[in-house]
Amino acid sequence: MSMDASHKPHNAAQVADVVAWAVSEEKPLEVVGRGTRRGIGRAAQYGATLDLSAMSAITLYEPEELVLSARAGTPLAEIQAELAAKNQELAFEPPDLSRLLGGEGDAGTIGGAIACNFAGPRRIKAGAARDHFLGVSAVSGRGEMFKSGGRVVKNVTGYDLCKMLAGSWGTLAVMTDVTVKVLPAADTEATLLVSGITAQRAVEAMAVAMQSACEVSGASFLPAAPASASKVDPVSAAGNGLCALRLEGIAPSVAYRADQLTALVKGFGDVGRLDADASRAFWREVRDVDAFAGDTESLVWRVSVAPSEGAGVLDRICAETGATGYLDWAGGLIWLNLPASPDGAEPQVRSAIRGAGGHATLIRAPESLRSIIDVFQPQEAGVERLSQRLREGFDPEGILNTGRMRAVT
Repeated sequence: MSMDASHKPHNAAQVADVVAWAVSEEKPLEVVGRGTRRGIGRAAQYGATLDLSAMSAITLYEPEELVLSARAGTPLAEIQAELAAKNQELAFEPPDLSRLLGGEGDAGTIGGAIACNFAGPRRIKAGAARDHFLGVSAVSGRGEMFKSGGRVVKNVTGYDLCKMLAGSWGTLAVMTDVTVKVLPAADTEATLLVSGITAQRAVEAMAVAMQSACEVSGASFLPAAPASASKVDPVSAAGNGLCALRLEGIAPSVAYRADQLTALVKGFGDVGRLDADASRAFWREVRDVDAFAGDTESLVWRVSVAPSEGAGVLDRICAETGATGYLDWAGGLIWLNLPASPDGAEPQVRSAIRGAGGHATLIRAPESLRSIIDVFQPQEAGVERLSQRLREGFDPEGILNTGRMRAVT
């Protein structure tokens, strides 16, 4: 079988043929959708590219059943437009990091969103991408086609392969078709802005909000620098740290809960309010890390910790490295923008989270740096052995995205 360096299959059978060929020729495959996250992960050498962008179509959408199926290469923008026409959405709010990584916006695919398992601000209420991933058709690193899950949540028998593939970055199998749960979109939303607040006080305010009955669906803290980069006037004009709390639902409910939440957090600072349009624009900026998208020479880390530890970790890393950053997920997610350095500030970042039960991923960095440091969080020995057994079971020859998540030994 003759193959060129880049392969663009149109169906699952052709994907299986390409993988089988790669196994026989011992050529590692780079698996990509539309390439928007190509710059995330270790710099690795591949023998050929498996481009899934031609596998693009919504194959099933049943609004009444809250379920949608699509080819893995289907653009998220196309899926979101189809859902919006029925007043529905992907509740895990997938981030669009293409601008952060130097590309154009609205370019990612549904397969890519699931493969990296990233979720936006609503994760604190709706869960991660894997929590909405119902079914998959895929091709293993052996070139064998398989299916898992289905079209309903309670459909799992044996191993839940969907949960395993979400977050595997294409290293275990090539997803060809996916089925996801969708949910009704909120009629409206509003965001409370608590200004003049420190990171630690913001974490305390967010904890109060999350423990209340107000059903907060977004909780973020922006210091003065990232706040000033916002295109939402009340945010950029604040001139100091801001804690943002989002409420979604029907208008009377949002208005009532906003009043209740204002009473709960007014002791933390001055409380203002964003209307629905401004709120949507602001949370898109938080979701897509727009504050750090302009300077592509700087480094960007994504750090996950226990929410109560977020302020301390943020303050420590900023003090030690000169970074700027902000908190999402009520303090559980930290986005960091750091000056370029030979070691990417990896020692400081990993040291800061060591006692906070967290993990850190280098999201934006030059290839030269990504080739010499751990881009993803190093795993503990027991977890690494389990991961290695999974890789050996699904991709024994190390064909799929080999070297992207960890160095090949």
